[in-house]
Amino acid sequence: MSKDYLHRMRGTWIGWRNAILSSPRFQDFAARCWLTRPVARARARGLFDLVAGFVYAQTLAACVELGLLDLLAEGPLETGVIARHCDLSPDSALRLLRAAASLGLVEPFGAAWVLGSNGAALRGNGGIAEMVAHHHLLYADLADPVALLRRGGGGGALAGFWRYAEHPGDGDTAAVDAYSRLMAASQPLVAAQILRSYRFAQHRRMLDVGGGEGRFVESVGNHVSGIDLAVFDLPAVGARAQARLAAAGLGARTTVHGGNFLLDPLPAGHDLITLVRVLHDHDDAPALALLRAIHAALPPGGTLLIAEPMAGTRGAEPAGDAYFGLYLLAMGLGRPRTPREIHAMLRTAGFATMRTLATAMPLTCRVIIARRQSGDIKD
Repeated sequence: MSKDYLHRMRGTWIGWRNAILSSPRFQDFAARCWLTRPVARARARGLFDLVAGFVYAQTLAACVELGLLDLLAEGPLETGVIARHCDLSPDSALRLLRAAASLGLVEPFGAAWVLGSNGAALRGNGGIAEMVAHHHLLYADLADPVALLRRGGGGGALAGFWRYAEHPGDGDTAAVDAYSRLMAASQPLVAAQILRSYRFAQHRRMLDVGGGEGRFVESVGNHVSGIDLAVFDLPAVGARAQARLAAAGLGARTTVHGGNFLLDPLPAGHDLITLVRVLHDHDDAPALALLRAIHAALPPGGTLLIAEPMAGTRGAEPAGDAYFGLYLLAMGLGRPRTPREIHAMLRTAGFATMRTLATAMPLTCRVIIARRQSGDIKD
């Protein structure tokens, strides 16, 4: 069969399927029939979750802001005690607890409440809590999503949080403080996945471009001996990295370079350069320019490692295309890309070979390795 014929057949099938699913008569039948009832109920729950998702997220935000999950991690507490700790009326505390229980964040324990399974998992990843804490900025921008889409992104509360996105030359310490803390808090889970997916010990010198406070470099340094480390970021951010890495006992192994990777040349002499959650923060033209700058800075045979959430990840499509798609739009720059799109950009930048590595949790991080051709003449 030709591709054109299969395409037409698929279009016919989609049209028939959608006509059936949107029919009130079919919906009523599916809800009453014992054979289709479980599917109908599951679809109804999924549709309701789409409608109610913002309320669920705000329930989580309230739990994080009030410190409820940390409070219950110490042991069971009754509603009245929780109300006093959170400065809520008993009725409001009970309403929040019941809402949180429906989401698995807490659960009843006799006359008291304890941490739920989702709440325990959340406490184990401080980066998620940090993300939740700053989501009020994203929600402010998404209060009018059509307006955000029509203005082409940026210009709102989230862009102000990520000031470097709209003002990349801004090196003011106060401006980078909040986003540096968020990136540092959310880095450990990502770093662990990368370290399990790739053998860093095969390299002598590593440069982390856009490395923030140096949390990823710190993770590599603590797990791999014998590799010299370097960070390249805005001077104000680099100063924070210098202090963190010195406190971690890695100061003697680490060099911090201050600069703007969209404007300044990257330091040479590193056989491994890493981009951890950096490429998707930039539109195509600056992202391609960055890849070309990395290609120029690498020696022949040198390696680039890219790690970030990616679009088109099977089983995690909403995270890549819905969450990060609109998050980056509100931020003002960047977009999630599929591995295939990143591979194409790498080829355009001059890289000879590239491959995508498996990670334990691709929803939060996928890894691509690209290598400069061994016989290349240095740019």
